[in-house]
Amino acid sequence: MIALIKNTFHNEEEIKKELVNFIQSTSRLSFGPECEKFESNFNLYQGRKHSVFLNSGSSANLALIQALLNLGKLKKGDAVGFSALTWATNVMPLIQLGLNPIPVDVEADTLNVSSEKLKKVLLTAPLKAFFLTNLLGFCDDINEIRRLCGEKGIIFIEDNCESLGTVYQKKKLGNWGLASTFSFFVGHHLSTIEGGMVCTDDSELANELRMVRAHGWDRHLSSEAQGKLRGQFGIDDFYARYSFYDLAYNLRPTEINGFLGNAQMPYMNEITAKRRNNFMIFADAIYGKTDRYFPIRYDHIDFVSNFAVPIICRTKEIRDELLKKCEGKIETRPIVGGDITKQPFFKKYVRDASAFENPNASLIHKQGLYFGNNQDLTKDEIKQIIDIFAQ
Repeated sequence: MIALIKNTFHNEEEIKKELVNFIQSTSRLSFGPECEKFESNFNLYQGRKHSVFLNSGSSANLALIQALLNLGKLKKGDAVGFSALTWATNVMPLIQLGLNPIPVDVEADTLNVSSEKLKKVLLTAPLKAFFLTNLLGFCDDINEIRRLCGEKGIIFIEDNCESLGTVYQKKKLGNWGLASTFSFFVGHHLSTIEGGMVCTDDSELANELRMVRAHGWDRHLSSEAQGKLRGQFGIDDFYARYSFYDLAYNLRPTEINGFLGNAQMPYMNEITAKRRNNFMIFADAIYGKTDRYFPIRYDHIDFVSNFAVPIICRTKEIRDELLKKCEGKIETRPIVGGDITKQPFFKKYVRDASAFENPNASLIHKQGLYFGNNQDLTKDEIKQIIDIFAQ
């Protein structure tokens, strides 16, 4: 069986030994210097001013929305657009925190929202924010989406959990919006087993995220930021350690997560390059070689970095036939959460959920699948995959 992933994290055997030594020698395993070092290293890789490390990509989404609410940039009841083809915990925080989630359909040939799809929604829904998912290493015209959001005064944020390393118009995905979220779950580009990050160039938002991550206290802020808060609320040094300034959670990662992130950062370019090379081999051998699949457009992207390769079949019967051929040989999955508006939780909690129509997301949901793309695939495994999907 060619699994979606082969290893828990890159260089697993070697890094496990290093991890054992770290655990035995460190005096601290709760959030501390390894996590902060990982944040700094990720800043350098991604090219943003602030990175806030959390215990999952889902927590990163939750923390980002809560922080925007705490700062007054959003308020309960505001309409927030999201990519209809996405993961459940991209949308759940919008519902949980009292916002009005508005799906935006994707383009069938990029699997991502375009500016034209966003414009269509804006005709009937005055969005306060748009939470775009950069799905499976791809994007559409995100530059135009950013411009449109700027013109309309719409807060633009990115869920980049599936596209770490992808470059569009010489800029990495995750660097187009006010902030972006990342996931380091097993199977993603970089694994800390569980883990996530929010990146931004906005210092006020970064400070709020650090408080949202940890109970609402100020322990992980700079001394200058702490002094400002404590002065504003009249908090002395004795009470400062147990003072809570805003709505928050405990979403902290551990030093183990931070250590694993730091151990893999030197390999990031190697990891994304191998995934990109694998994808180009698959794309050249499969996409456009048969009329059994819908075409997928990626030539507008400078560098495609994904952890899975999508196939959108012309019919459900073709999809079912592929699943049967892959059984016991190649591990497959649906295209993430599919059309989220058709998911049970969305129908339960969103009024008039059935009124939303997302034909492209629905098509991809019903007739799509993906197989894994990881840096450890062998030439023989790549050939086996192509032999099944290029027929």
